[in-house]
Amino acid sequence: MLLKTLPIFLAFFLMGLADAMGPNAEKMKTAYDLSNWQSTLVSFSVFIAFAVFSVPGGVLAARIGKKKLLLLGLGLNAVALVLPSVMVPPFAVVLGCIFLLGVGTTFLQVAGNPIMRDVSPEGAYSRNLALAQGIKGLGSAASTYIVLAISSLAVFKSMDWRGAFPVFCILMTLAFVAVLFLRVHEAKVDEPPSIGSSLSLLGEPAFLLAVVGIFLYVGAEASMGRFLQPTLRDFGMDGDSAAFWGPTVFFLSLTVGRLLGSAILTVMSPRTCFRLSALLGLLGAAALMSGSKPLSLAGVLAAGLGFANIWPMLFSITVEEKPDRANELSGLMCMAISGGAIVPLVMGGLKDLNLGAMAYVVPAACFAYLLALSLRGGKPAPAPEPARAA
Repeated sequence: MLLKTLPIFLAFFLMGLADAMGPNAEKMKTAYDLSNWQSTLVSFSVFIAFAVFSVPGGVLAARIGKKKLLLLGLGLNAVALVLPSVMVPPFAVVLGCIFLLGVGTTFLQVAGNPIMRDVSPEGAYSRNLALAQGIKGLGSAASTYIVLAISSLAVFKSMDWRGAFPVFCILMTLAFVAVLFLRVHEAKVDEPPSIGSSLSLLGEPAFLLAVVGIFLYVGAEASMGRFLQPTLRDFGMDGDSAAFWGPTVFFLSLTVGRLLGSAILTVMSPRTCFRLSALLGLLGAAALMSGSKPLSLAGVLAAGLGFANIWPMLFSITVEEKPDRANELSGLMCMAISGGAIVPLVMGGLKDLNLGAMAYVVPAACFAYLLALSLRGGKPAPAPEPARAA
């Protein structure tokens, strides 16, 4: 099973590389002399693609298959990374390339989340999706480290913020080849969905509230990835230390939290895990509002652990309500990833108003909503199955 699903887990790992656009935006801000608000357009260009292409991606997955959509996403990502790998383009062209990267990553998310259900034993979907999201978190953490490590190598040092792009391009190409030879038995639908039938699901309150929850969660996570480094630098840390103790530690704790979540879900229901995660995420964001360096460092760790399992828990809880509409729900939930484009703009505007640490009221408010959402009732979740031997 592991060897068969390894290309899928590799695709999840590469989804996390898009998170490098947040920390990398700080270098691009210097290179292109941008304001805080303008620099958020880098992550905006990735995440706005989710708003435009997620629902069509869900429809396309149902029509051509999830594997083909994974291949399309990986191919688009590789193409998007070529131009910045070979030249220094104007900022507008960079945003275009990053938007294309967002389109490819959208397709990876839309296809990757439901295809995990196809390869999971009954009752193990939440656990396996948490593990896959942990691997995605590893990609997020690795992407931040890769950007720092590559920029220090002599062969890439002159490329500055572009140094990681050739490496990411090669990884996308290797993943494309791996998925190409993958055999997956996909669950089929009798009648392919349409964009209209997908959007009609928003008429059901449970799905609408969940989509808003994903929108705010991703926005809060993108805001952390973008602003943790400059926040810690304001405390007197040098650039490398601030990058490590900020986005790198945050994404590493995301990874650890998701891997722990996969184990915890063998004994805890997804809804209970969702509630505990939302509470911890809120406490971490609130600690960052304090303006205290020790509390902020603790807040980075707590926020990473709290943010870790929001996506797999909320996604799986929602999909299990209507598993026969998994492709459409995946498109809607991935459309909500566009929160990563909108919410950081709000936080960037507050930072430009010199509000300092108080700007973290934005992710704190997002997690206050998620905590309230987690306390809503729902149909009882099935008891977790014991882990099966491979």
